[in-house]
Amino acid sequence: MTKSKITITALLITILISVNIKAQNISIIPQPNFIEAKNLGTFTLDNSTSIVASRNQHEIAKALHQALKQDINLDLDIVKAKTEHSIQFKQDVQITDEGYTLDISKNQIIISASGRKGWFYGIQSLRQLAMNSTDISTVFIEDAPRFGWRAYMLDESRYFQGEAFVKQLLDEMALLKMNVFHWHLTDDAGWRIEIKKYPKLTEIGSKRKDTQIGPKKWKSELTAGEPHGGFYTQEQIKDIVAYAAERNITIVPELEIPGHSSAAIASYSWLGTAGKEIEVPVKFGRHYDNYDLTNPKVEKFIKDVLTEMFELFPSEVIHIGGDEVGYKVWEESEHVQQYMKENGINSPADLQVGFTNKISKFIESKGRRMMGWNEIMGKNVHSDFSEKKLDIEAETKLAKNVVVHFWKGNLELATEAARMGYGIVNSLHSNTYLDYSYKQISLEKAYNFDPIPKGLDQKYHDNIYGLGCQMWTEWTPTIKDVEYQTFPRIAAYAEVGWTQKSNKNFNDFEKNLSNILARWKAMDINFATNTKQ
Repeated sequence: MTKSKITITALLITILISVNIKAQNISIIPQPNFIEAKNLGTFTLDNSTSIVASRNQHEIAKALHQALKQDINLDLDIVKAKTEHSIQFKQDVQITDEGYTLDISKNQIIISASGRKGWFYGIQSLRQLAMNSTDISTVFIEDAPRFGWRAYMLDESRYFQGEAFVKQLLDEMALLKMNVFHWHLTDDAGWRIEIKKYPKLTEIGSKRKDTQIGPKKWKSELTAGEPHGGFYTQEQIKDIVAYAAERNITIVPELEIPGHSSAAIASYSWLGTAGKEIEVPVKFGRHYDNYDLTNPKVEKFIKDVLTEMFELFPSEVIHIGGDEVGYKVWEESEHVQQYMKENGINSPADLQVGFTNKISKFIESKGRRMMGWNEIMGKNVHSDFSEKKLDIEAETKLAKNVVVHFWKGNLELATEAARMGYGIVNSLHSNTYLDYSYKQISLEKAYNFDPIPKGLDQKYHDNIYGLGCQMWTEWTPTIKDVEYQTFPRIAAYAEVGWTQKSNKNFNDFEKNLSNILARWKAMDINFATNTKQ
């Protein structure tokens, strides 16, 4: 996993985005890194236009054909020989993996890239230009992303949203050139992925009797008064993974261990430390029990689940959660304390990191790479949790080749992770959590987030792979609620991930957003209009 490089030309950006271009309404999100007006009239996109593609370009030509048919109801022919009025694909191996150029003249459009990813992103820019008018200004665009990891996370443990909504999200992510869909499928509130070796995970763990609701949120005693449930079959997941791949999106699944495991423990009580029968919780938040990391059966269970996930998700990276683990149950368990004593484990944090390292080794043995929230480093970042105030930090070092997903912590911790060679995805909660109100994270605040922490030494910048924006769903029970929290902030995060920092301008972004807002309105997507409230 390496951060995408940009071409030298793309660095010459700010001075080359001219007033002339803005006047011609060249509106693309994320903002391209190099735009030059040709001032040679317009290319008219109509039924006389053909798509020229060789045999190895046929798949990407079909993607363009389908997009234009869906967007503006144009049904263009795909041909092999060059025509007078056409869109063409050109291979240029000098262009970086996700980079592209878009060269628009009066009679032809040429999308150049080293392969499918770049061609696909060139198509997305062309689609956005055609949203405003099918008479497209002649222009040359050279573009490539700032970061290689541009993610949106959907939490479906709290509320199951379903296949149609996930595909809609993938469509909008693709248009915005986002490339990672982080899928939070297991947590306390529900288990959403079919595991054939352990059928009770969905027979029991995917359902809860009721759900906490109310204006007081975490402290509320109100409930919805109705059950909630749902899960994805393995066939559905395969279909969604393929759908994402067609849109250059990798799905990174998350299996929460060792905390946030109540739904699994409710399904198989022997997974828990306390040895008690429980139900899938009605209330949200952190819960008492964790997986019993001293039990070999638990380790086998986790490896079995991961093995089935490997078959479903081809992603190089597998997320194992690891956040907000309450240590009280381990501290009060006689058999856990005895195990720690016998194995020279000095603290619950060391128990967690040691087990995480076992799982990392297993994941790596299968040709994959582990990712987890920054608690997997064994550092105490939860002074706000009462039982965490006196916790000893881990002496055990986290395994190498791990991606640390920051949501809490500070510059010192990020620097330590980078210095030790870990890859970092920055999802600082105060700037990227979509469940937060627009008053807490306005559109402008989202737009101004920089994944590279202020003060981080330049030599560690390549360790920052990019960012994720997280849609936690405890308080968004309906799809319309999720849409409202997501849109339009997802567009801001897309530009954070793609566009060079020196080429970003919030006022321009707001203007460019108008075409996409019109698209979302036509699609009946519920987006926020007051993004400063």
